[in-house]
Amino acid sequence: MNDLTLIRKNLFRKKLRAILLTLSILIAFLIFGVLGAFYSVWTSGGAVAADNRLITVNRINFTVSMPYAYWARVSALDGVDNVSQANWFGGYYQDPTQQVQTFAVDPETYLTAYPELTMPAEQRQAFLETRDCLLVGTDLAAMYGWSVGDTIPLLSNIWQKTDGSASWEFNICAIFDAEDDKVPANYALFHYDYYNEALAFNTDQVGWLIINTTDASLNEQVSRAVDEMFANSPAETETTTEAAFNEAFANQFGNIALILLFVVGSAFTTILIIVGFTMVTAINERTGEIAVMKTLGFPAPRIFRMVLAESVMLSLVGGLLGLGLAHLLINAVAGFLAAFLPGFALSAMVFWGGVGLAVLLGLLTGIVPAINAQRVKIITALSKQ
Repeated sequence: MNDLTLIRKNLFRKKLRAILLTLSILIAFLIFGVLGAFYSVWTSGGAVAADNRLITVNRINFTVSMPYAYWARVSALDGVDNVSQANWFGGYYQDPTQQVQTFAVDPETYLTAYPELTMPAEQRQAFLETRDCLLVGTDLAAMYGWSVGDTIPLLSNIWQKTDGSASWEFNICAIFDAEDDKVPANYALFHYDYYNEALAFNTDQVGWLIINTTDASLNEQVSRAVDEMFANSPAETETTTEAAFNEAFANQFGNIALILLFVVGSAFTTILIIVGFTMVTAINERTGEIAVMKTLGFPAPRIFRMVLAESVMLSLVGGLLGLGLAHLLINAVAGFLAAFLPGFALSAMVFWGGVGLAVLLGLLTGIVPAINAQRVKIITALSKQ
C-alpha cells in the first residue's frame, strides 16, 4: 500500500467529519471566487485605460463642469493628438429604477479617443451624421431589448429642456461593442450639440476632457501644461492619466479592496481555526496507529510528510470544489449583470490565486499535527492503548 492510498484512507476514515470540513473550505473558496471576480471587474478601469489617454476635470470635483472654451484651448497644446469632451447625462428609461448611463459627447473626437469601441461602418457613419442618434452599448441594448431603428425616450432627474420637459427623444442608430470583454459596453452616447441647444440651464459647459497625447512619455508634460493654463481661473483643472482617474472614481464608493480583504480574511481565519483544531484532534486519535507505523519501520520524516499531505489534500479538494462552484455561479449570473458589471468572470489570476491559497491553508493547518505525529514516542503511545 503506497503513501497516497494511506493518506486518502486516513482522510476519509470518518466520512461525516471529512464532508463537513470539505464543505467549510468549499464555502470559503466560493466566497473568495465570487468576491475576487467582483474585485477584478471593479478595478478593471486601470487595465483597460490607454497609456496615452488623460482626463481633465474641474479641480473642485469631477461633478463640477468647466467652460466649453477649454476644449479648443487644450487642443492647441504641444503634444496633444486629440481632445474630446463628455458630459454626464444619466437619465432613466420608462421608470426611475431603470437607470441608464448616458453621456453627451462630441461624436467624432470621442470615437477617435476610444478606438477600442467597435461597430459596423454604416452605423458609425450614422452616429456621426444623425443629430438625435443614440449610440448604445451591446450590453445595454441586450438588457432593454433595444435594436437599431428603435425610437426611445430617456428621462432625466437633472437636465430639463427649454420647453420645461425632462423627456429626451432619441433614435438608436448604432450599437457598439469591444473586442476586449473588460471594456464596458453598458452605456450610451449622444450628440453634445443636440443636448446643449435644448438645455434650460448650464449651457456651454463640459463635464470632463479626454486628451490623447502623441506619446505616453509626454503625459506629465501635457498634464502640467493644461493645469497651468487654467490656474487661478474660476474653474481650475486637475489632469491625470485615465487609469488614475478610474481608480479615483472607484474610490468614491469606498475602499472596496479593504472591504473584500476583511470579508475574505474573516472567512479564512475562521476556517483556519476550525480545520486546524480538527486536524490536531484527528492526529491525537491516531496516536496508537502512528506508533505501530513507526514500529513497522515508517521513519518520522515520512509520517510528517503524510500528515501534511493529508491536510493539503483536504484543503485542495474543498478549494477546487469551491472555485468550481464559484465559476458556475458567476457564469450563471454574468449575463444578467452585464449591464452593470461588464466582464464579470472568474479570471485565471483569481483561480490560480485560490489554488495557491488552498495549498497555503493546507500547510498552515497541517504543520502542527504533522510535527506532533513526527514526535510520537512508540512506548508512550502504545502504553496508552
